[in-house]
Amino acid sequence: MTKQVKIVEVGPRDGLQNEVPVTLEHKVALINSLSKTGLSVIESGSFVSPKWVPQMAGSAEIYALINQINGINYPALTPNMQGYELAKQAGVKEVAIFGAASESFSQKNINCSIAESLQRFEPIMQQAKLDGIKVRGYVSCVLGCPYEGDIDVSKVAEVAKTLYDMGCYEISLGDTIGVGTPAKAQAMLAEVAKQVPIEHLAVHFHDTYGQALANIYACLQLGVSVVDSAVAGLGGCPYAKGASGNVATEDVVYMLNGLNIEHGVDLTKLAQAGANICKALGKTTNSKVATALLS
Repeated sequence: MTKQVKIVEVGPRDGLQNEVPVTLEHKVALINSLSKTGLSVIESGSFVSPKWVPQMAGSAEIYALINQINGINYPALTPNMQGYELAKQAGVKEVAIFGAASESFSQKNINCSIAESLQRFEPIMQQAKLDGIKVRGYVSCVLGCPYEGDIDVSKVAEVAKTLYDMGCYEISLGDTIGVGTPAKAQAMLAEVAKQVPIEHLAVHFHDTYGQALANIYACLQLGVSVVDSAVAGLGGCPYAKGASGNVATEDVVYMLNGLNIEHGVDLTKLAQAGANICKALGKTTNSKVATALLS
């Protein structure tokens, strides 16, 4: 099993984009508090149209206001060339692009086919290479689609390989609607790893059916060493009905502690950061570990 895991904290972006909007000050406070926990990657913004995702408005201002600490990456999602240029102007050093393993989801989410969506990223990849900006790739619906149901793992592998061949240094495999179970997660990961080296793969599980931790554990057994999670289990996917809640970073950290897997994150500080943003959102945490620690 993996001895060391890099946690990619997606709460400020993938989490907050599916919650009620909070103020710029609350977003900045969340990122700054997460920066003190030992996390090395904190996805902090999304340069998409506020018309489509109003929760992500003000991303440029966030990058101007947060205390960026050396050694921590603060990537942003950039769906198109315009978003990429805005991110670059804001000083973003790493961006993320996203495709899907489901044709129906791709059409509903970004109004184009999988092939068209990947073609749109070519200019971003070319420019990022010139600018020295790293690009991460996301693949949505790797274990199921709200419109198509089960997804062929060979399609997941095909999309992941395309992103990797384009120049994405890391590919995050997302169970967008949280329907996966451990055996299916392992089978999917094993198939993708035939096309993309496992050291360049990450897993991103939503906890809709309470399977996220079990799925992560199953994938750790195959050697994956990068895990996406959101503090307090924030968010989900605004385009996938019922997909409420990323796996909570606190719960992932607690499990890794029990497995003696290194990750470098302070659980107490993390739980407090989650409690603070939940107070701003007017909700209780989705993390069972944080609930136990702070009760």
